[in-house]
Amino acid sequence: MKDIVSPEVLAKFPQYIRGVVIARGVDNHGEKPRLIEMLSEVVAKATQDESLQQIKSHPRIANWRQAYSDFGTNPNKFYCSIESLGRRARRGDQLPYINTLVALFNYFSLKHMVPSGGDDLDSVDGDLRLTLAKGDEPFTPLNSDTIEYPPPGEVIYVDNSKVMCRRWNWRQGDQTKLTPDTTDVAINVDCLPPVSKDKAKAITGELADLVKEFCGGEVKYSLLDAANNEAEI
Repeated sequence: MKDIVSPEVLAKFPQYIRGVVIARGVDNHGEKPRLIEMLSEVVAKATQDESLQQIKSHPRIANWRQAYSDFGTNPNKFYCSIESLGRRARRGDQLPYINTLVALFNYFSLKHMVPSGGDDLDSVDGDLRLTLAKGDEPFTPLNSDTIEYPPPGEVIYVDNSKVMCRRWNWRQGDQTKLTPDTTDVAINVDCLPPVSKDKAKAITGELADLVKEFCGGEVKYSLLDAANNEAEI
């Protein structure tokens, strides 16, 4: 099994870097009191963050708004995951503790203001690929049974049979969502400038350490970019 960023995506976004954390044999059951505190702390900090008050111009959100426009999506209608999370946090909305892995990448995303999301590897069919839609790939939104199809040219995350996430990091599909019973997971960290390669490596390593600390298992991470666009997982 591989995780791949397609040449088509990298041709449009040559400075894109994807951090990939692979964890196997994790324990995702129960709630971790320390992680609940960490989530509360990062939300409280967001309510005081002046840069989030003009959220469209935040440097780590404006870059995604431009990317969305570049592949034909209206960023005023469809918020990337970190903009959605930032808008909730600046209001002081407490983030629900869905399960430990989801809580971890929500915490991590808000701390570093980068999109992050995960998929259950036991529900993946073949390789994982970030690519441009042809228009015939089926997508079932999270907690839904409706099937929809992305328009050609949209950046999508797919396996051999389905879309796992639409509009790059806008909304996850239902089939590969993380549950308390998830044991093997791939977590992505999406980085565009101003996030440098060194910064992407550092924060992806930090996320890997957090997964190991809170969920155990065998954890490794890698970076995908224009120089190295695939990794064995």
